[in-house]
Amino acid sequence: MKKFLALLLVAGVCSPGILSAQEKKKPDPEAQFAKLDKNSDKKLSLEEYKGKRTGDKATKAEEQFKKMDKDSDGSLTLEEFKARGKKGQ
Repeated sequence: MKKFLALLLVAGVCSPGILSAQEKKKPDPEAQFAKLDKNSDKKLSLEEYKGKRTGDKATKAEEQFKKMDKDSDGSLTLEEFKARGKKGQ
């Protein structure tokens, strides 16, 4: 009985940590967008999207930006940003 209770206690203590780690892996797209939108104009410019990336990472970010910018206006709306990675991209 003591072993069973100890096992339940360990499972209860470990489970919240595992869920928290999983939740942290997929941040809310709206929160990500707001964090990147430095001037709060509800659009992401290429510079805002790239952030401090340099070299190959900056080049990859530029390529991603161009693919996401469906109306080719040089900025991303929240809807364009949220559509990233979905089928049909």
